Amino acid sequence: MQHRIFSTPFSKIYPLYVQKAEKKGRTKEEVDAVICWLTGYGPAELAAQLEKNVDFAAFFQEAPQIHPNASKITGTICGVRVETIEDPLMQNIRRLDKLIDELAKGKPMEKILRA
Repeated sequence: MQHRIFSTPFSKIYPLYVQKAEKKGRTKEEVDAVICWLTGYGPAELAAQLEKNVDFAAFFQEAPQIHPNASKITGTICGVRVETIEDPLMQNIRRLDKLIDELAKGKPMEKILRA
């Protein structure tokens, strides 16, 4: 059975990512930078995906390239270790969640983007 998040429109969750970051003094631009870093989308392509109202599955399937350093994103999100998730789509969704969490917790961008 497919997880419900896969068919959830990315544009429905995106404002929640922005809201979470902004509550902690971060910006929409930083959220966009994190998303673009992970997925390979440019700002215009990200805006187009939000406009098209694609679901998470399509959002990640159409991503130009998942960043080569994405495998360096480790730790737990919702009690699950990101690096042990077997489904590649779910792993990428959780990686994005982890990056947004790190942003909201005030981590410097260089560390979030695994520079």
